[in-house]
Amino acid sequence: MLLGELLKKTDITYIGASMDTEVHGVSYDTRTLRSGDLFVAVRGYESDGHQYIEQAVSKGAKCILCEEAPGVPAPYILTNDTRKSLAAVSSAWFGYPAEKLKVIGVTGTNGKTTVTNIIKHIIEKCTGKKVGLIGTNSNMLGDVEYNASLTTPESYEIHKLLALMVKEGCEYAVMEVSSHALHMDRVYGIVFEVGVFTNLSTEHLDFHITMEKYAEAKALLFSICRSAAINIDDEYAHYMTEKINYPVITYAVKDGSADLVAKDIKLNSNRIDFCALTMSSINRIELHIPGMFSVYNALAAISAGMLLGFDVGEFAEFLKTCSGVKGRAEVVPAECDFTVLIDYAHTPNALENIIKSARGFAKGKVVTLFGCGGDRDRSKRPLMGEIAAGLSDFVVVTTDNPRTELPGAIIDDIMEGIKKSKTPYRRIDNRREAIYWALENSQPGDVLILAGKGHETYQIIGHEKIHFDERVVVSEFFARENKRKRD
Repeated sequence: MLLGELLKKTDITYIGASMDTEVHGVSYDTRTLRSGDLFVAVRGYESDGHQYIEQAVSKGAKCILCEEAPGVPAPYILTNDTRKSLAAVSSAWFGYPAEKLKVIGVTGTNGKTTVTNIIKHIIEKCTGKKVGLIGTNSNMLGDVEYNASLTTPESYEIHKLLALMVKEGCEYAVMEVSSHALHMDRVYGIVFEVGVFTNLSTEHLDFHITMEKYAEAKALLFSICRSAAINIDDEYAHYMTEKINYPVITYAVKDGSADLVAKDIKLNSNRIDFCALTMSSINRIELHIPGMFSVYNALAAISAGMLLGFDVGEFAEFLKTCSGVKGRAEVVPAECDFTVLIDYAHTPNALENIIKSARGFAKGKVVTLFGCGGDRDRSKRPLMGEIAAGLSDFVVVTTDNPRTELPGAIIDDIMEGIKKSKTPYRRIDNRREAIYWALENSQPGDVLILAGKGHETYQIIGHEKIHFDERVVVSEFFARENKRKRD
């Protein structure tokens, strides 16, 4: 592709290269750069691509797109913002795929993964067409899964995925949109057919510093949408609606003024059902994902479906066939007389939701096992300790992904919240040993919640990613117990 074609929608401040130059690819990472590529020197959160310009030139970069003149001789183009420019040239390189799709974006602290999966299911059932998905658990084209490393990938990877969706015949793409992605312009240039706001609670304050800044980052999604579905039960909803001048559907459980309201809610151990009330219809909704939070997730997906033009009565039937998402209120099959739940809850609000959900059907005690991630927001650690102790009958405190922090120091922070309660607890630093202990001491009718890891099949200790799948750990425990009984 000619450089001029590639930079057609890029804000250029200086041209130091021929626009007729033939470019063989786009790269923002010198580790994957190939000779003939345009290298975009992105100023990142942890590193600055301008520091790698000399390396890019030595590897054969055809041209440099940067914010300041390179320190080495090379053809270059200047722009005010290489993050936005990377998104623009990536879109151009892949043939503007977002313009060929109806893109639905879901943002919020909790619920994004489940909501995107439900929306994907609804669209597929209503249209019979293949739908693409970009999310935390995985990226999907119809039923085919691809590994995901970030909730919302870098802009180059997003457009690469969207182009693949177009090639495979998708007409819709559903995407989790994180606050980091919005703040760092990873979705710059994409116009979303529908934007969905689920909720906002304490998370990522190491990055955003305040809840107000966090809310403002989330609200950026609604400046690039054609329509929106907003949870008005959430106290931060007004941030999302401040600048909206297009169709909006509000949904709620508590606020009766919403366009879509859930009434007559029934919570069961394996499902929810409720009446979805709109101005013109009443529909009974059944979703086989337990917990009060699933009511909100269902409402979010229904609102998005309505904005896409689907009939509530039609997709109400399809919701019954929608299965749960790996690592979200996931019941682990086990030969025991108590329930083991795996859930990704790694924020105060999500932890509160899953414990309250378990409370709704537990016949015995609710035991919560959790830790907190290292090198992340420390302020939520005592909050999560306080919530776990306040709502559980017993708490097991352990590690999550300690990363470069000392596991004991993270647990000490959590303990500040647990010590405020009289709830009994046990501290076991090693997560495998903690799970074994909790399984060994669970009683008939109990619900054991393994919170924090969810879909993840690893632990990050230091800079090393170690295989760790809680489903396997649970299976290994019962295999060991069965062998012990036989012997």
